[in-house]
Amino acid sequence: MTTQTRPVSTDADRGVAPRSRAITLLVLGAVGASLAVAVGSPIATSVIGLILFGILHNLLEIRYVAGRFSGVLGRPFLDLLVALITGIVVCRLLVGVVGRPAQLAEILLGYGVLAAAAWHGLEGRRRVTALAVVGTASVVSLTFPAYHFVVLTHLHNVVPLFFLWEWSRRIVSRRGRQAFRAVQLVWVVAVPAVILLGLIDGSLSADPGIVRSVVGDGQTVVASSAPPGAAATVVGMRLLTVFAFMQTMHYVVWVALMPRVAPDASAAFEARVPWVTGPRLWAMGFMAAAVFAVLFGVDFVQGKALYAALASYHAYLELPVLLAMLLGARGLAAATSGGTDDSTHDSTEVPAGTSVGDVTAAPVGGGGGGTGRGLGPGSAAAVAPAPEVHP
Repeated sequence: MTTQTRPVSTDADRGVAPRSRAITLLVLGAVGASLAVAVGSPIATSVIGLILFGILHNLLEIRYVAGRFSGVLGRPFLDLLVALITGIVVCRLLVGVVGRPAQLAEILLGYGVLAAAAWHGLEGRRRVTALAVVGTASVVSLTFPAYHFVVLTHLHNVVPLFFLWEWSRRIVSRRGRQAFRAVQLVWVVAVPAVILLGLIDGSLSADPGIVRSVVGDGQTVVASSAPPGAAATVVGMRLLTVFAFMQTMHYVVWVALMPRVAPDASAAFEARVPWVTGPRLWAMGFMAAAVFAVLFGVDFVQGKALYAALASYHAYLELPVLLAMLLGARGLAAATSGGTDDSTHDSTEVPAGTSVGDVTAAPVGGGGGGTGRGLGPGSAAAVAPAPEVHP
């Protein structure tokens, strides 16, 4: 007797999932708005964005990463990461007391996170190569620690590109997927290049504006995104403007976009940590914003130092996932998202009578042993195949 098959019915098929064209246009609109406010007042944009969305985006990003990639962030590996990152938090809190030694310790612990991820998720030559690169980079960073933190500051705002690229695999239409990815490259690559090349220097402003009472002349804000000695130069202003723009888009992605287009990741996180429901998470974010608004008003430098320490968890927790996506990207994306190939899309079919919830993702790496392209022997995907997004 022949078993009949039918396409998997997803939320997207019922019109629940947003269409890719609308998502792409909304992101493009956000790019224009973010650029306008960043160029008009980069200092105020950076400070106000940090106060309103700093802690909230931390929480929402952790929810997405831990929910969607729990196959990568499983225990006891997660326990090791939390221990290393907690050490980084302590180092950041001690910088004002012990200075440079705390910075060097943070750099070592940061590369320790990467080394642990490489050891845990890679095998053979790839593991050796990754560890060699991590070791070499750590030497460079320890030699030039001030530059290390400036580079880290800007690279963190690039991180959403990788998560958006992976998410876009669920867009059914090849043209829609390419358009969505092109818009991400516009704000991550094209806009910063235009600013750094000085093409809009005439529009840049160093006036703190409405945050003058909080940050004074704003030089501490400029210095946080510029290399040593460049804060008072036009290069420093360009870098600050890039940072303000990228930070704003960073918040758009984690606060406005991902919670809407990736509810499966939120559901997976809540299944893992059931007491942290969506409303509670948002409430915690806004309450923390109120507390930090007071701290920033009392002493901006100390308030930002405390924020930077707490933000270490979301900033460093994403590194093992990024390493996994970059070095085992296709196997990871297929296992976690049920995504499409970059060149084509085949409708998934299952025996009639089988529901979407009955379809489970394959082990990472796509095979029984989980070796080679995978993220670790026997690792399984964290979430069921995500709904497809129609053009």
